[in-house]
Amino acid sequence: MINHVAFILDGNRRWAKKRGLPTVVGHTKGYNRIHEIVSYAKSLGIKYVTFWAFSTENWNRDPQEVSDLMNIFRKLFQSSFLNKIKKEKAKIVVFGDMTRFPEDIQKEMKKLLEDTKDNTGITLNIALNYGGRAEILRAVNTLLETNQTSVDESTFTSALYSHDQPDPDLIIRTGGELRLSGYLPWQSIYSELYFTQTLWPDFDKKALDVALADFASRQRRFGK
Repeated sequence: MINHVAFILDGNRRWAKKRGLPTVVGHTKGYNRIHEIVSYAKSLGIKYVTFWAFSTENWNRDPQEVSDLMNIFRKLFQSSFLNKIKKEKAKIVVFGDMTRFPEDIQKEMKKLLEDTKDNTGITLNIALNYGGRAEILRAVNTLLETNQTSVDESTFTSALYSHDQPDPDLIIRTGGELRLSGYLPWQSIYSELYFTQTLWPDFDKKALDVALADFASRQRRFGK
C-alpha cells in the first residue's frame, strides 16, 4: 500500500528549450500538469502528494524567470484547478517559508490554507521556498524557543512542516538528475527513490503508473 508520493518537478526549462519556447511556457506547462497527477493519485487511493514547486535556491535564478514564476503562482492560486481541488475536499498544505513571497501571494496562500484546512480528502503539499536544511534549522529553532534541553525523534518530527503526515513512501524525480537536492532529508530516510528521464511537463498518468509499478516490485525492509 502506498500512502504518500512526493515529486521533484524537474525539466520545465529544458522542455521549453527543446521546443524553442520561452522558459515561462515550460513552467506554465509544468504547473498545469499538477492537476492531472493529483486527481489521478486520488483515484488510486493515495492519501498524500507533495510537489516541490520552488526551492530556497530558486531565488538565485534570473530575475525575469523569478518574476515569471511569481506570476504563475498568482494564476495558480486563482485557477480553476484549485477550485476543483477544493470541491474534491482536498487539504492543501504549504511546506516552506511563505514570508519571502510578495504580500499578495502570501495572502492567497493563507486563504487557500484556511479554506481547505478541515478537508478530509487527499492532502496536497506544495513545497514553496523550501529547502531541506532550512526546514531542519527551522525545527531546531522552534524547539529551542520552547526551552527544551533534549529532543527525541518524535519531538523533532513534531516541529517539521510534515509533522502530522506519514513520510513519503516514494519520491519521484523527473528530468534525469540522480539526486534529491536537499528534498525532505529527515522524512526520506526510508523512501523508495525513482528517477526518470521524462521531463516534468511530459509526466502523465501513464508515467506515474510505471513509477508505481516499479515501487510495487521492491521489498521494503526498513533496516530489518
